[in-house]
This record gives sequence, C-alpha cells and structure tokens, in this order.
Amino acid sequence: QVQLVESGGGLVQAGGSLRLSCAASGRTFTNVDMGWYRQAPGKEREFVAMTRWSWRGYNSDYAESVKDRITISRDNARNAVYLEMNKMRPKNKAIYYCNIHEADTVPVDYWGQGTQVTVSS
Repeated sequence: QVQLVESGGGLVQAGGSLRLSCAASGRTFTNVDMGWYRQAPGKEREFVAMTRWSWRGYNSDYAESVKDRITISRDNARNAVYLEMNKMRPKNKAIYYCNIHEADTVPVDYWGQGTQVTVSS
C-alpha cells in the first residue's frame, strides 16, 4: 500500500524559512512526477512545485507566484521529495500536500495527509 507522509510544517515568522519533507513508502518511485500542492483556508488546492520525470531526466516546475522563493528537490534513493521555502509571508499559510503523479495508461495520483504551515506577521 502506497503511503506519503509529510513533515516539517509548523509556525514560522514572516521572512523566515521552512523545509518540508515527504517520504513515500509501499513501492519505489522513480519514473514519476513528485511535488507539492497547498490549500489555504477557504480556497481551493493549488499547485506549488513539481519535479517532472521524462526520458530526458527530471525537470522542476514552479507556480509563478512562488518560483523566486521556493526550491523543490527529490531523493529517489529515499523515495522522498522536499520543498524549501524562503522569505515566507502570512499569505503562505496553508496545508501543504505531497503529490505523486504517475502518468501511465491510466494516470494515478497519490496524496499525503498534508502538513500545516502557518506564517506569523
């Protein structure tokens, strides 16, 4: 059974940094997209960042609103993906969800339970 477990969320002051981690278990994930979404209070879940797999290798993709403050990375040996967030702002408060997207004949998405991030002003 596939499980994604996020960690690293919490309270951070505006301008500070936070590093989220996501560990996947249940199988090995290599030729898949791994990344992050978030859902702020009262809003829909939105894309944040993704490492996308193709036969050429991995490519990082970021939402326009965060690309200058966020870095995504992955460690295939650990079945893990990370999100480094800098210069955080109160509006970044959200539940951050880890996602694995497997583009197969029938695409499959796996989700973590989410980790809460709060930014104090």
